[in-house]
Amino acid sequence: MSLEDRVVELESRLAFQDDTIAALNDALVQQQRTVERLQVQIVELARRQEEGAGQFGLAEGEAPPPHY
Repeated sequence: MSLEDRVVELESRLAFQDDTIAALNDALVQQQRTVERLQVQIVELARRQEEGAGQFGLAEGEAPPPHY
């Protein structure tokens, strides 16, 4: 294998790796956005749950009446 062939092979591999890194970065950015959105939803659900428990008069750690 000549030096030129080796350089061409290395350039080809580098281009493929660059494309792969860019694709992985795009996927990571999308996943991070999803995680951030889910974290906001979890906080909102926790807030709603606390409000709902207050509306029904259930104290924290208090078991519901037996007829539930």
